[in-house]
Amino acid sequence: MLVVKVVSPLSSRESFTVLGEDDVPVAPVERYLKYLTDIERSPNTIKAYAHDLKDWFTFLGGRGLDWQSVSLEDIGAFVVWLRLPTALRQGGIAVLPSVEHHCGESTVNRKLSALAAFYLHAVRDGIDVGELLTTWQIGGSRGGWKPFLHHISKHMPSPRRTVSLKAPKKLPRVLTPGEVQTLLDACDRLRDRFLLALLYDAGMRIGEALGLRHSDIAAAERQVTVCRRDNDNRARAKSLTARIVPVSAELIRLYADYLHAEYGDLDSDYVFVNLWGRPHGHPLTYGAVYDLVRRLRRRTAIDFDPHWLRHTAATRMLRDGIGLEVVAKLLGHANVTVTAATYGHLNVEDARKAMEQAGWFIGKAQVKL
Repeated sequence: MLVVKVVSPLSSRESFTVLGEDDVPVAPVERYLKYLTDIERSPNTIKAYAHDLKDWFTFLGGRGLDWQSVSLEDIGAFVVWLRLPTALRQGGIAVLPSVEHHCGESTVNRKLSALAAFYLHAVRDGIDVGELLTTWQIGGSRGGWKPFLHHISKHMPSPRRTVSLKAPKKLPRVLTPGEVQTLLDACDRLRDRFLLALLYDAGMRIGEALGLRHSDIAAAERQVTVCRRDNDNRARAKSLTARIVPVSAELIRLYADYLHAEYGDLDSDYVFVNLWGRPHGHPLTYGAVYDLVRRLRRRTAIDFDPHWLRHTAATRMLRDGIGLEVVAKLLGHANVTVTAATYGHLNVEDARKAMEQAGWFIGKAQVKL
């Protein structure tokens, strides 16, 4: 099976599909991926779902199973299959316990979540799939997750995924102030410096930055508006709703320097454009940014990713005492739970600093140790 990119001739919207051994799209997968495209999920998200479902249908094909008639035991076998090295997935070869797993716990859990969403969509589409991947519980009145159309199906069983692996929580990588300064100083061009500074100062996603227009930057008010729109470079803002992010005066000055020294009289709405290569004046692409990242990695020996600057900004806000709800709004998270789960981390020094500020170690002991 093969995952291929497709582009709608009507909207030029990019999506993905999965081709079977006969080079024809796998119908149930195609139906689900089209649904994700219609609700405007990002191309990267659709691509990830396509690869996850390709693995599932490859597994089913190798065992002669019908996607509508599998059991929970088959899901367990799929987990084992995912963990095998690719060359050993055909079976017939014993695998020693010391052989490293091909898919880690987090990857396996992501694929299972994709399957759960795929089957839930099929059920809502009226397709009989039995009780695949789910147990069925009558929805109660005490909170918790409720399915779509819950208001017209309160007494129907609600599906919940039951197969998962225990995965260690990965804390986001945070750069030190010294590392951020080193990366900024290693930039040869003001455009590149401004791009990294924007990610660090505003906590923006790289797709949001690449889609910025000059009209989104209010220099006098020192604020940047982030909104979702179709971009020529396929950059994409993840948040459905627009948000306004306050930024520093230093960032606005860097923006002005960039416009004066490098941007000049170029006629483009986009803030980040190709100024030295071809096609000249076109909006900067993800590929160009990762070329920059690779150059900076070689120069600085800092093995970073653009998203780390967003992680660093969020962590800095929290450490400086900005409330979780405010940080969630600035980052464009749908709710505070996402922010708390991703960025609400403290290391030992954070905890010590908070306790010292509260006077925990100074003169407040009620018990002599």
